[in-house]
Amino acid sequence: MDRMYRVMGFWTGIFSVMFFLGDMYTTSLLFLGQTVFFVLLGYLNLSERMYIYIFGAYLTIFFVGFTYWTTFMMPLGTGGH
Repeated sequence: MDRMYRVMGFWTGIFSVMFFLGDMYTTSLLFLGQTVFFVLLGYLNLSERMYIYIFGAYLTIFFVGFTYWTTFMMPLGTGGH
């Protein structure tokens, strides 16, 4: 399980670099923070149950934040026309 956190850290690191190259600096920093979080957790050698609990908490925080952002922060679109 600890290897999967390192894999997630690798992919969020790739995303961070791509966002940086695309001049999306805020998003790049967000993914860089996730990269550091995942890689550090990957080297803690916790029990598998603890890794599952941490991942569940991570998903809960993500979904709450994503729902808040899409509901209250995103501007209303005009349908693309």
